[in-house]
Amino acid sequence: MEALITRAGLGNNCTQQVLKPRRSNNHATKNQMFVPRKSFKLCAITGGFEKNAHYLSYLSSSMCGQRVLHQLPWIRQCRGSGSAVPMIVAASENDHDRGTEPESDVSTLKAALAAAEERARLAEESKMEALKALTVAEAKQQEYAANLAKGREEALSKLEASKETFKAELQKMVEEKTALDSELVLAKQDAFKLALKVEGIAELAVKHATSYIAEDAKLKVAAAETAAAEATLRVEERIRNAADEAASAVLLEARSAIEEALAAAEAAKEHARKVEIALVEKLNVLDNLAQVEAEALSSQVAVSALEQKLQIANSEIDRLCADIKAAEMLARAAEERVAKAEASVAEIQKVAEKDALEREKSVKSSLQALKDAAIARGEAAKVAFKAELETLQAAMQAAEKAGRIREQANLRKYEALRRSLAAAEASAMAWKGRALTVEGLLRKVQEDGDETIPIIKVETDVTTEGRMVALLESDSKKWDLLANGPRREAPEWMKRRTRVTLQGLPPRSIIALDVPVDAAVPLQVPLPDEVWSIARAKVKQDDIFLKEAAEKEALDVQRRALERALHRKTIRRLSEEGDEKMESGTGSGREIVLQAFNWESCRRKWYLELAPKAADLSHCGITTVWLPPPTQSVAPQGYMPSDLYNLNSAYGTQEELKSCIEEMHNHDILVLGDAVLNHRCAQKQSPNGIWNVFGGKLAWGPEAIVRDDPNFQGRGNPSSGDIFHAAPNIDHSQEFVRHDIKEWLNWLRTEIGYDGWRLDFVRGFWGGYVKEYIESSKPAFAIGEYWDSLGYEGGNICYNQDAHRQRIINWINATGGTSSAFDVTTKGILHAALHNEYWRLIDPRGKPPGVMGWWPSRAVTFLENHDTGSTQGHWPFPRDKLMQGYAYILTHCGTPTVFYDHFYDFGLHDPIAELLAARTRTGVHCRSPVKIFHANKNGYVAQVGDNLVMKIGGMDWNPSKQNDLVGSWERTVDKGGDYQIWELR
Repeated sequence: MEALITRAGLGNNCTQQVLKPRRSNNHATKNQMFVPRKSFKLCAITGGFEKNAHYLSYLSSSMCGQRVLHQLPWIRQCRGSGSAVPMIVAASENDHDRGTEPESDVSTLKAALAAAEERARLAEESKMEALKALTVAEAKQQEYAANLAKGREEALSKLEASKETFKAELQKMVEEKTALDSELVLAKQDAFKLALKVEGIAELAVKHATSYIAEDAKLKVAAAETAAAEATLRVEERIRNAADEAASAVLLEARSAIEEALAAAEAAKEHARKVEIALVEKLNVLDNLAQVEAEALSSQVAVSALEQKLQIANSEIDRLCADIKAAEMLARAAEERVAKAEASVAEIQKVAEKDALEREKSVKSSLQALKDAAIARGEAAKVAFKAELETLQAAMQAAEKAGRIREQANLRKYEALRRSLAAAEASAMAWKGRALTVEGLLRKVQEDGDETIPIIKVETDVTTEGRMVALLESDSKKWDLLANGPRREAPEWMKRRTRVTLQGLPPRSIIALDVPVDAAVPLQVPLPDEVWSIARAKVKQDDIFLKEAAEKEALDVQRRALERALHRKTIRRLSEEGDEKMESGTGSGREIVLQAFNWESCRRKWYLELAPKAADLSHCGITTVWLPPPTQSVAPQGYMPSDLYNLNSAYGTQEELKSCIEEMHNHDILVLGDAVLNHRCAQKQSPNGIWNVFGGKLAWGPEAIVRDDPNFQGRGNPSSGDIFHAAPNIDHSQEFVRHDIKEWLNWLRTEIGYDGWRLDFVRGFWGGYVKEYIESSKPAFAIGEYWDSLGYEGGNICYNQDAHRQRIINWINATGGTSSAFDVTTKGILHAALHNEYWRLIDPRGKPPGVMGWWPSRAVTFLENHDTGSTQGHWPFPRDKLMQGYAYILTHCGTPTVFYDHFYDFGLHDPIAELLAARTRTGVHCRSPVKIFHANKNGYVAQVGDNLVMKIGGMDWNPSKQNDLVGSWERTVDKGGDYQIWELR
């Protein structure tokens, strides 16, 4: 028993106190143990019965416990803390009666159990009602959420519909405005900007109202859920605290009751055994009843919380309805503003139309004046051209005459040389004969043994006259004159007189040698150097032939210069008189550009190496070459320029550059210079040690640098673009800066020979300045480098790149269309599209997805350049897809660009030349229309212009399978699954 009581939570002292026998006033026997008069009660809530069941089982198994249970007079129910808790209460001192019969206790227990069952039934009904109320509350909550979502969707749909209507109306207005003539460009741009501002205001208002409503609703729903959760937590905490308090009270009371009950346990053991089974069953019922009541209580708390939530939700719904009404009012206000904007736009259109009519009249009058002036200029130009042509013809005739004179002089000189050679040979033979004669005489003297040589007559034919032979024979006098210098042709009368004079001379006779000869004296034969030779003869300084040759050489130089000037004027005149007008933004419209350098070209004498390739480039169809930056630079590649007028760079000298440009012009190739206008490296430091003082002819100071350049302490105006952090950014808003740059560009055009520009890093300054520079220098072609990042999502390029190409087109618009721009959008899309994602090559409107799809005449397509490829490799094109990429850009609209490395170093010269020839044969130009037939994962098929159809990828397709493709087509380029080209027969 001591172990059992100890296990029940009572100490040894308590055990000894309980087991100590006490005497009562009724003189009980020794074996009797009495229950103290102090009352006790056993409470069972939720889990309390389970702890006390152990004590009750002990009581039922002991005699003392049976006596305690026999002495329980009744079982009653007590309410505490607002909840019904079944309690077993012992009799107090006044109610204690040992003589109470067990049968009365059983009847009382049955009545209590019946009451408990009735209470359980009522609790079950309350529980069912609470569940129904909870279901109704949940249904109301769902209905509220559905109504809220429906209201929000309706509001969003209304706002979206109004937005779409507004966009449709705006699109309609834009389409109407695009129908105006080219003379109304300024008015059209103003109206379009106003419409964009109105759309932006409306979108901002709608977006603000929608976001406010949605966020407010989300916040309120979250607040309601948070309040419900907090209420639930508070109720659970209260229940837990109440349960803990009740359990602790039960434990204390149970300890005291057990101490008293153990004393009477022996007496009540038998009675406890009888009641044990019934009591355990009833205790289970009471336990279930307690659980049901606890659940009912929690249900009531949940119902009250849900009712509170419902009230809060109803208030929130009312508030949301008010917000929706406010949003509708804002939408109506926005519609009214849109209507006002439409009215203002209509007024602007009316004013624009009125101005357009007036401007049209003025333009017509000015055009008529321009036509008259053009006719007059044309007549004057014709007269001047005719005079110039006559001058050139006279110069050419003079040159031809000088050439004929030179040829005749050369012939005469040749005849003189031939005859002089013949005379020299005859003289040599004469000297040889003399030597033989003397040798024979010496031998004869030696044989005779005489010391003196007799005078004898030599009968042999010895020529003793030397050079007189030439004089006695015909035309020998002229040889002598030609030996001393060229003379004019002798007149006929002099020739006749000479012949007559020569006829009076005596005939040749045999001369006797009567001069004594000394055998000891050797024969004095002249050395070869002492004999006169025409090869070593010096021409006189005042020679007529030299003067004529110098004059002819000067005439040839002047003639070549006039021919080059006439050729360039002819090109310009053809561009003006031809069907296609020459514009700086498009060139002739049929330009094909070669970037004629890479990042490592500065390591070689590049101008000297490139010039011999001009003939091959012209033969392959290249019309324009883009040369590297020509100025002196801190970096050898030329993109950190310092002295703009110093053109001696790492690529070669200024004279080598001019020679290279001249060679390109000789093959009808335009030359673009790489102009770095955004930044410039300083050559001196300011007093505070900052490199912001420039040198050379353009000796600018810090006032030429933008003030928001963080590194160089500029004192100019804020930058109109992005900052290039490696060098001082030039402030193009300064008048003196623009004046110097325009003067420099015109110097490059006139003195060096450049035809156009490639403009570096145009993101750094406003496009309006580019327009001013182009209008001043009048290039044949201009390209801007506007390199911006494309849109990516999850590491992959986005399908829709409209925002990217719109930024490039915005810059072209800022230049007034005077410059084109590199189509970076198309390059980025090709990177992904050629890996079996050809569906990227068509936009939702059925057009190409890059700049070429929106403004093809201003799009310059490319695959790589010195930054993306070469040895830098910032964004290299897939090597195995290069020819597919060239098949795309060389057959489509826009102006294509070929990279030098691909053309000459990658072994792609002939395949690229084949594509260039197909483009030239079919007449594809920068404005050629593109009709896309297929663009899916299997391949891409499109018709470009009227005469070319091309296919990329392994799709099984040919022109005969396309129903809407008419005509007879011949396949001219077949590279299997890579690409194929058909041309109209």
